[in-house]
Amino acid sequence: MSLPVRPWTYAADDPVEPYAPEAALSGEAAVIARLRAELAAARARVAEVELLADRDPLAPVLNRRAFLRELHRTLAYCQRYGAEASLAFFDLDGFKAVNDTFGHAAGDAALRAVAGILSAHVRESDVVGRLGGDEFGVILAQAGREAAEIKASSLAERIAAEPVIVDGRAVRLGASYGVRTFEPGLEAAQMMAEADAAMFLRKGAKKRG
Repeated sequence: MSLPVRPWTYAADDPVEPYAPEAALSGEAAVIARLRAELAAARARVAEVELLADRDPLAPVLNRRAFLRELHRTLAYCQRYGAEASLAFFDLDGFKAVNDTFGHAAGDAALRAVAGILSAHVRESDVVGRLGGDEFGVILAQAGREAAEIKASSLAERIAAEPVIVDGRAVRLGASYGVRTFEPGLEAAQMMAEADAAMFLRKGAKKRG
């Protein structure tokens, strides 16, 4: 004999709540919102790590590795679109005397000051980097030979005109520079070497008087 089947209904004291689609959707939205927030935070941490990896440990500019990467990108853009760009290579005059007289902490302060001067007097499209020691590079976007020479000379004059304060004393530095302008087929390493060579010639001429 089969038993009669009674339709199932909720009782007032039934511990199982009826299914509520609105509540389920609200819960899913909260989970999605939390996951999005966690993803945004993770991306921000990655961006911060990448920024730190590109920054020079002493000066608030790009390190050599990051600067060379940007130089490669600039040359590839110029090669493809026929744009102009130049590299200015700077070497500080009198930096060794600062280190020898006031110590390495003073030298580090001088490097930070020079990096600040260079960064403050170029365009947002230009790139400033410390190449090592007391050498700096500036990628001048959309700048041909004449414009780059004028700008590099102006930056060197800025460095010479703005003294570095070390232990309450005003210390003046100079800067020698060399410029190399992009040409089709020119590689980044060759561009750096030729700008460095031009700087070396200018520094030698200054020493000879």
